[in-house]
Amino acid sequence: MGEISIKITISDRIYPLKVNTEEEEIVRRAAKIINERIKDYQENYAVRDKQDLLSMAVLHYATAVLRVENKVQDQDTAVAEKVEELDSLLNDFFRNKIVLYIS
Repeated sequence: MGEISIKITISDRIYPLKVNTEEEEIVRRAAKIINERIKDYQENYAVRDKQDLLSMAVLHYATAVLRVENKVQDQDTAVAEKVEELDSLLNDFFRNKIVLYIS
C-alpha cells in the first residue's frame, strides 16, 4: 500500500509518525496499550514522574518480548529435533527396504 501520516499520543505527548497503511491499526493499538499500562502504574504505585512511568512500561513490554523470543527459540529447537528424529527414522526405514529388496 503506502505510507500515511498519523499522530499518536503517549503519556500526554503527541508524536507525528509515518506508517504503512496496513500497520496503522497496530501502531494505534500499541499506543493505547502503552497508555493503559502507564495509567495502571500511575494508579497502583506512588510514581508520578512521567519518565519513570514510561520506563516502567518499556521494561514491562521489553521483558514480554524477550519471553516470547525465548519461547519461540525453544519451540524452534524442539521442532528441529523432531525433524532430525523423523529424518533418521525415514533413513533407517528406506535403508532397510533397500537391503530387503536387494536380498
